[in-house]
Amino acid sequence: MRESATGAPGLVLHAPEGRPFRFDPGALCLELLPTGGHSGYPRYEVLHTPADLVRWAGGSRLRLGPDLSVSGGELARAHELRSSLWRLATARAHGTAPAAADFEVVNAVAAEPPLVPRIAAGAGKEWVSGATGSALLSTVARDAVELFAGPYARRIRECGSHDCQLLFADTSRPGSRRWCAMERCGNRHKVRAHRSRHQEGDG
Repeated sequence: MRESATGAPGLVLHAPEGRPFRFDPGALCLELLPTGGHSGYPRYEVLHTPADLVRWAGGSRLRLGPDLSVSGGELARAHELRSSLWRLATARAHGTAPAAADFEVVNAVAAEPPLVPRIAAGAGKEWVSGATGSALLSTVARDAVELFAGPYARRIRECGSHDCQLLFADTSRPGSRRWCAMERCGNRHKVRAHRSRHQEGDG
């Protein structure tokens, strides 16, 4: 995964066939979920080492620099936080009750000191150097607090494609987003619908 070349929020993911596509899950905390490993997806795990978490932070909407310091314990904590976030987001998407234990994990991580922002020389935003993995995870967890306690909690959805489990918060004005990305699952749906119409016409 890496930051979109356009600078737009979101991640560049790769479909099973290898084709890249940009996926914007609508919130920082949901960007952690496609790193895999949770639930029944251990084969998709990409956070194997602390350096992997550093790379993820650089490719996320945080655009954190490579001077981030992550320990083995912080990597394990990232796995725990990710699992709780995945279960909470899945519960919201499917209309089921979230587990209190998962909220406790998020709250505990959010209670740690977060990343410290500052204004860069060019008036842009950057992060104070020397950040730790705990500060990174606290920032992610605090974003989760804002999401799950805010107005977009009711708009957390799973991609409408039958073979895609990517989760996102629909932050669009009309609230009608169905797909992880139009360039991937949205287009595949259009192709299938087009073929189905032609087959019905031939029949």
